[in-house]
Amino acid sequence: MTLTIDLPEEEIAGLAAKARAQGVTAEAYARLVLEQDLKSAPTPRRHISEVIRDNMGDVPPEILAAMPKDGASEHDHYIYGSPKRNK
Repeated sequence: MTLTIDLPEEEIAGLAAKARAQGVTAEAYARLVLEQDLKSAPTPRRHISEVIRDNMGDVPPEILAAMPKDGASEHDHYIYGSPKRNK
């Protein structure tokens, strides 16, 4: 694939200077920069349920067994000490 990029003169000069400092052509330097950028691209974000499932996998079974079964519906009670809504 061939890619043509129109750059302003000051950017061309900067690119050429950086390429010379690396001992390569401007084209080779631009390719190196693009390759590094593509390699460091962020990984796709995971859904929160996947993160929770992975984290909960490390919790020992005895801790899971001791956790309240109504923790989701009564989270205010367990976090802030509010009265339970569903007694």
